[in-house]
Amino acid sequence: MNYFFRRAVSDILSNRFLNLITIVTIALSILVVSTFALFFENVNRVINSWNRGLKVVAYLDDDFVPSMVPELTARVKAMDDTREVRFISREEALVSLKTEMGTESAFLETLEKNPLPHALEIRINGDALEWDGITGFAGAVEKLPHVESVEYGQRWLGRFLVFFNLFRITGYAMSSLFFMIALFITANTVRLALYSRREEVEIMRLVGATDRFIVTPFYIEGLIQGTLGGIAGLLILWVTFFAISSNLGNDVASKMMFEVHFLSFKYWVLIIFGSAFLGWLGCYFSLKQFLKY
Repeated sequence: MNYFFRRAVSDILSNRFLNLITIVTIALSILVVSTFALFFENVNRVINSWNRGLKVVAYLDDDFVPSMVPELTARVKAMDDTREVRFISREEALVSLKTEMGTESAFLETLEKNPLPHALEIRINGDALEWDGITGFAGAVEKLPHVESVEYGQRWLGRFLVFFNLFRITGYAMSSLFFMIALFITANTVRLALYSRREEVEIMRLVGATDRFIVTPFYIEGLIQGTLGGIAGLLILWVTFFAISSNLGNDVASKMMFEVHFLSFKYWVLIIFGSAFLGWLGCYFSLKQFLKY
C-alpha cells in the first residue's frame, strides 16, 4: 500500500498542472454544494425556531361570551398538534394594542366601543410545521363554533415556503451541474495521464502485472484529488463566511432575528467524503474505458 500511495503522489507531482486544474474544479464544485448546504442548514434552524413559537390565532364572533371559553378551549385541546391554548379577551387585546403603539395610541381613547374581538391563541406542536399540517390544523379550528376567522401568517409563510422550495430545486440543479463538470474533468485528467504512460502500462502487462496493480495508484490519486478539492472548497467558504460575518458587526447581528452558523462538523465530514468519492468515481469511469483497449 505504501508503494501505491508513493506512486500516486509521484504522479500528481509529475503532472502538476493537470492535477491542479482537477483539484480547483473539484474545489469550486464543493464550494457551490457547501454554499447551498450552508443556506439549507441555517434555514432549517430558523424554521425549527419558528416551529417552537408557531401559533394560530382564532378570532371569535360577536355572539361569543367569556362563559363559553372552557368548552371551546377543551375542544381545541382535544385536537391533534395542540400544545397550549390561551384566551385573549377584547379588553386585554386593546390594552396590548395601546402598549405596542405607545404614544401613537391616543386616538384609541376616542373610541366609543372596543372594535377588537375575543380571540384564542393556540400554540401548536413542532410536527405540525409542514405546510399541509398548518393549513389542515387552521382549517379544523376555523370550523369550530363561534370561530369567525383564523390567522397564522399564511400569506408570508406560504410565500417563504415557495421561495425556499424554488431555491432548493435551484441548489440541486447547480450542484448536479458542477458535480458532472468536476467528474468530467477528473476522468479526463486520469485518461491523459494513462495515455501518457500507455507504453509503461503495456510493459507492466507483458511482465505479468495485474490490472488491479496497475490501476490502484490512479484510484488513490483520485481520492487524494477529491479530498484536497473538498478541503479547499470548504476552506474558501469558511474564510468567506467569517469575513462577511465580521464585517457585519455586532450592531447588525444583534438586529437579526436569528444567528447564522457555519456548517456543522457532520456536514464537513459528509462533504469531504463526497468529494473524495467524486475523485474516485472520475478515475473509475476513465479506467473502465481505458482497460477495454
